Amino acid sequence: MTEPDLVPFPDRYVPPVPADEALRTFHDALRRRRSVREFSDRPVPRATIEWLVRCAHTAPSGANKQPWRFVCVQDPAIKKRIRAAAEQEEREFYARRANDEWLRDLEPLGTDENKAFLEVAPWLVVVFQLAQTDQGGQVYYLKESVGLAAGMFLAAAQLAGLATLTHTPSPMKFLGEVLGRPAHERAFLLIPVGYPADECRVPRAALHKKPLDEVMVVV
Repeated sequence: MTEPDLVPFPDRYVPPVPADEALRTFHDALRRRRSVREFSDRPVPRATIEWLVRCAHTAPSGANKQPWRFVCVQDPAIKKRIRAAAEQEEREFYARRANDEWLRDLEPLGTDENKAFLEVAPWLVVVFQLAQTDQGGQVYYLKESVGLAAGMFLAAAQLAGLATLTHTPSPMKFLGEVLGRPAHERAFLLIPVGYPADECRVPRAALHKKPLDEVMVVV
């Protein structure tokens, strides 16, 4: 077994303020994030989207394989095709695929098969997971790795003052077909990105988060 190629760690990030203060500021930004379904058509520069992907791309991954692809869609014609295909899957979901409990849980959120935001939001970012490397090699901890990158993308968008939605039409195979992606890329998440509409509303139920003692255990 060869020795690992280790180097010094000189580029350590040191927050400019005490840790608790830095975390309070970060938490204050993240706690205001909402899943938005009413977007403005206000443009978002490509450079901003590139920075979001750069931030996501700093995520850790199994064996550093970086098994993700961020396909960023701004073309109105492609967004229209994505909306049509997504709504077709959603009609099946609400009419036949979802059980009664699932539908009851969705009622407070007011969701339905209409996905107009897929055309209104200036950008649709489709996160693909790579079942193998582009050269055909193995990848490891695929969903965990891509999930981490997607979470960092959402956090970066929030810090940039942008609204997002984690949209998961199921199945999502149509995204690879519409976007002409190779077979080893599989759609993981569809994220509309933009600014909230001036009169944007969000579900009241989504404002509630469990208290810390229900999600954190210290032993």
